[in-house]
Amino acid sequence: MRRSEVHAAESVACLNRALNQLKEIWEEIGIPEDQRLQRTDVVKKHIKGLLDMMIAEEDSLRKRLMSSIESCRKELDVLCTELQLSPFEEDEGRTMLQLEKDIRSRLEVMMKQKSQRVKELKTLYKQDRELCDIMCSVPFCIDLDSVPSLEQLDSYHSYLNDLTKEKDRRHGEFVGIKRQIILCMEELDQLPDTSFERDVVCEDEEAFCLSSDNITALQLLLGQLEDRKTENELVCSSYRTKIQELWERALNWPQVSVLSLSVSHFYMSRWRCQHLL
Repeated sequence: MRRSEVHAAESVACLNRALNQLKEIWEEIGIPEDQRLQRTDVVKKHIKGLLDMMIAEEDSLRKRLMSSIESCRKELDVLCTELQLSPFEEDEGRTMLQLEKDIRSRLEVMMKQKSQRVKELKTLYKQDRELCDIMCSVPFCIDLDSVPSLEQLDSYHSYLNDLTKEKDRRHGEFVGIKRQIILCMEELDQLPDTSFERDVVCEDEEAFCLSSDNITALQLLLGQLEDRKTENELVCSSYRTKIQELWERALNWPQVSVLSLSVSHFYMSRWRCQHLL
């Protein structure tokens, strides 16, 4: 027998003893039967009122538990759908209190998972936007208004890792090409002319957009400068050859004529080289 049942039996026995004591007191006093009935009814009303109040309180507790269980079930169903998890399975034979505690504990765990996933998604999206601004790329395709799955978060992490490596590679390539462009411009005695050239040479390296189009444009600009540099070197080499030929030819002329002609040709060739550079 449960302890609660033992206490209930003791309560009934206590009530019976109290009624017997009242009966003895009424007999000793000599209270008539009709008045005894009235007094017994008063006792009955007091006891019944107390029991009715206790029953109402316990029944209210039962209804609150049922309402809480139903509400938690609905929230669990929604969270399972959002988190893409299998539905919560209730253990059979659980009492209302045990079931309500189990469901509420499970609900708290799943709400924490949802909060962590949403927070992680916001962090990843912020990193994505920063990389997109640097590389002029398109953000990762994911619904920001829903709770991401663990697989989606893993894919997002991998995507950002690859994008970060690509950004570092492009930045290194940009810095190397920029140095070569500056050297070529110095050798050609040329200043940045277009807005793109000024962005490359004059602006902060961290502010340069590392898009694939810009990297291609950088390579094209460097190629053009190197071609121009090669062309100028070929022209200068041609003039040097001509000067050498004139000098050797002049060796067979009279000394004064040779000297004046060689000097004039030397300065003319030098002037042309300077203007080509």
